[in-house]
Amino acid sequence: MSISRRQVLLIGGLGTLGVGGAMIPTRSVEAKSASRLSDREMPRPFQVPFVQAPILQPYSTGIDPADGRPVNHYRLTQKAAMASILPRLTTPILGYNGLFPGPTISLDQGTKAVIRMRNQLPAQHSLDGHALSTSTHLHGSASLPQYDGYASDITHPGFYKDYYYPNFQPARTLWYHDHGVHFTALNAYSGLAAQYHMHDPIERQLLPQGRYDVAVTISDAMFAQNGALGYDDNSHSGLWGDVILVNGKPWPVMKVQKRVYRFRILNSSISRSLRPTLSTGDPLVIVGTDGGLMPAAQSVANYRHAGAERYEVLIDFRKYRTGQRIELRNLSNKNNVDYDFTNRIMAFDVTDEPVDTTDPTWNRIPTTLVGSEAMSLVPKQSVKTRSFRVKRNDRTNLWTINDDSWQDVIASGYRKVVADPALNAVEIWEIENKSGGWFHPLHIHLVDFQVLSRNGKAPFAYERGPKDVVYVGEGETVRLLMKFTPHAGVYMMHCHNLPHEDHDMMAQFRVGLKPSDLDPNDPMTAARAEWDDED
Repeated sequence: MSISRRQVLLIGGLGTLGVGGAMIPTRSVEAKSASRLSDREMPRPFQVPFVQAPILQPYSTGIDPADGRPVNHYRLTQKAAMASILPRLTTPILGYNGLFPGPTISLDQGTKAVIRMRNQLPAQHSLDGHALSTSTHLHGSASLPQYDGYASDITHPGFYKDYYYPNFQPARTLWYHDHGVHFTALNAYSGLAAQYHMHDPIERQLLPQGRYDVAVTISDAMFAQNGALGYDDNSHSGLWGDVILVNGKPWPVMKVQKRVYRFRILNSSISRSLRPTLSTGDPLVIVGTDGGLMPAAQSVANYRHAGAERYEVLIDFRKYRTGQRIELRNLSNKNNVDYDFTNRIMAFDVTDEPVDTTDPTWNRIPTTLVGSEAMSLVPKQSVKTRSFRVKRNDRTNLWTINDDSWQDVIASGYRKVVADPALNAVEIWEIENKSGGWFHPLHIHLVDFQVLSRNGKAPFAYERGPKDVVYVGEGETVRLLMKFTPHAGVYMMHCHNLPHEDHDMMAQFRVGLKPSDLDPNDPMTAARAEWDDED
């Protein structure tokens, strides 16, 4: 469906009430406000308490007889629901178990997970009539291709798919979200996103745990007059809402003790990038990136945070006085669209609640953390350097990678690839963005990579850890070093500005297989969805 720059699509039929969607004129993206809410209904910063998504408990546990590893079995249902986001109005959403964001999954390294993902969504999206078929991607997991959320491996309403996750990687913050072909942006924006935490003994010893290990999922939204989500991707360029949501609440306030906290910050916005900073001017201490802990902590005044990136951040509240409010603000970045309150994210109010000083992490700001395979790679190990350009094709008006798009992949019968590394090979990939007024968060499935350089210079301090998304800014060229392990098969790479991905900045690469090889892990055939006859 073609969406003009001066239209907004109102998501009004996602909830249980089945209200129909509509399309009405809206202000341009340069206007003061994106939402059509009245002043009375428009939320304001720091009026609601901070909440976290619930932890999803397995419905059963067991042992895998093949290798003796523990296995947790989970059940998630994708369904339409109503969410309390605004002060008085309710908002129709699509959610995992009907929640926005979905429940957090937390487990230990080495404990496998089997997730039965049930698609109980309406048959069609009320907004534009597209079939509400989904594909679930556990972002940050080295999953087999058939469980990786391959975009065209979709589960239709009324069906389910069992996803198998090995969870052998070091501790990290992952997230799961919809990856359905050509409708990822609208489906994820509607609520199909959630965090997934993997722990290991080193991380548990070094960093805060429990109530001091805080999941922060940030997104932006615009709202229709009736409280429904509004959608305007500005001719597939991107959506920038005027309301910042943290765990589904607008600009919340969190009460904190005078101790060190760990925040797992996920930017789940479908387009907006962030530049977080503290109102006090005190540093944010980055201890983890997409792929887990960094070799050494990095203190920064602010950092650039694109959609899909995860940064684990320590904030030390020990020196603040009782009753003091500290704001987490957003300095923004080039080519975002900003509004009156998008310069704020959330706030912290310091309390006098007693601190448990027997917890060794209460006052610990570690400097040396842990190495990883990705960060131990060196350029001389590389056997090949590949170059990619991210841009908009003037002829087709599609976003592309080296003039390749997902339409090309589909037309080839899912055989066309932009790279064919050998299994366990180390390569350098160079990503160039000379497309003009756009930044592109590029995600490479399967691997953790090391950012070698940015425009020939050292990477930013905060990205000196294992990554799976890289912010490729305007006029920037980044060089990435990665090892293609542990699985053979086909995997995707794409822009995580999701309107770009959907139109059509996504390609695939093939690891360890020749074009003529039989692929036992073909994502389109190896693990098909099944009819769901459960109640």
